[in-house]
Amino acid sequence: MAETTSNVAGGAASFDKATVRDISVDGKRVLERVDFNVPLDKKTGEISDDTRIRASLPTITYLLDHGAAVILMSHLGRPDGKPDPKLSLRPIATRLSELLGKPVQFADDCIGQEASEKAQALQPGQVLLLENLRFHTEEEANDPGFARQLASLGEVYVNDAFGTAHRAHASTEGVAHDLPAVAGFLMEKELTYLGGALEHPKRPLVAISGGAKVSDKINVLDRLIDLADALLIGGGMANTFFKAKGLFVGDSLVEDDKLDEARRLMEKAEQAGKPFVLPVDVAVGEKFSADAQRTLTTPDAIAQGWRILDVGPQTLIAFGETLADAGTIIWNGTLGVAEFPAFAQGTNALIGMLVERTEQGAITIVGGGDSAAAVEAAGAAEKLSHVSTGGGASLEFLEGRTLPGVAALLDKGDPRLAKEEEP
Repeated sequence: MAETTSNVAGGAASFDKATVRDISVDGKRVLERVDFNVPLDKKTGEISDDTRIRASLPTITYLLDHGAAVILMSHLGRPDGKPDPKLSLRPIATRLSELLGKPVQFADDCIGQEASEKAQALQPGQVLLLENLRFHTEEEANDPGFARQLASLGEVYVNDAFGTAHRAHASTEGVAHDLPAVAGFLMEKELTYLGGALEHPKRPLVAISGGAKVSDKINVLDRLIDLADALLIGGGMANTFFKAKGLFVGDSLVEDDKLDEARRLMEKAEQAGKPFVLPVDVAVGEKFSADAQRTLTTPDAIAQGWRILDVGPQTLIAFGETLADAGTIIWNGTLGVAEFPAFAQGTNALIGMLVERTEQGAITIVGGGDSAAAVEAAGAAEKLSHVSTGGGASLEFLEGRTLPGVAALLDKGDPRLAKEEEP
């Protein structure tokens, strides 16, 4: 059944969009956008992480339990608008069938005669998965004709793909013009947690920002300096802040064209009286490789030819002091090159801190992407308050942008919902 979204981040965010609870689906064909863009093993082509498939189950199960025939659509990878057998969703249908404990039918295209005939023949309680939406260029172009072909397959539209909500594509925005459109439980949960953390946080609110580039996070950092009580900075992006402070960082990744922005952000935080905590020690390697020797030093003592690849233990102590009394913690971006075990130590230690703070009553939210993957790899996803399934979408939401896939949904109380009373 659906997960609840109450008592989130010190007070639930105002979620004013209609959900599957607000519309009658009994006896109807429900066209649902899910996010089955899962990682595949490069050698075998098998699913290497089914987190996003499992995250879709509450909404699918709810629809089936309430008498709907469910037609699922998703993209997978970047096939550049043409069919690619390596990016077929057929293996997803097999895994979904295992998770649901019932057959999942499959259509070899997302539009056309086969998709239409299978959708029309679908009975309540049955599930159909359409082939990869991005086998058609019209999907990402949000082509109205393509959107109408998709919409013709269903009678109600449900968007449960938060990870694609920041894209105005045919399956995320276009379809909503042709069918009554509501949110699924995952979409609701994502927006309630992230929105609650920003609108009604349990304070102090501490934001942790990592990842490779400052350019990816400038708008997020700008907003978080306004909203958070403290900011912790790690990952490759910290190097740009080091250089902006006049430090030599060897061969470390730096965005030289963002040095002025880095200085501006630090000055903004200082003027606002917000701690902007950079690493005080770092782990460096003589090359960007998993077998590079891990050596500890300070940011002001990086030798030529060496590069910063992780934070050090003194930084983790400093971060821990800031996190010790945090009521809400938002984390996006790893603290080091987490795919290299020797340089994943900082990220894994941070995950341990977040688990501990969650056990002590803090709201802990991981904003998707590489940090979410690190949490999954550490087996800690169930021990934190919320791990987002959407990297880019969560970043744009934190920036304060409107997400087209959310804006297209009906508001609660819209007369088009015409919800019938449950018997």
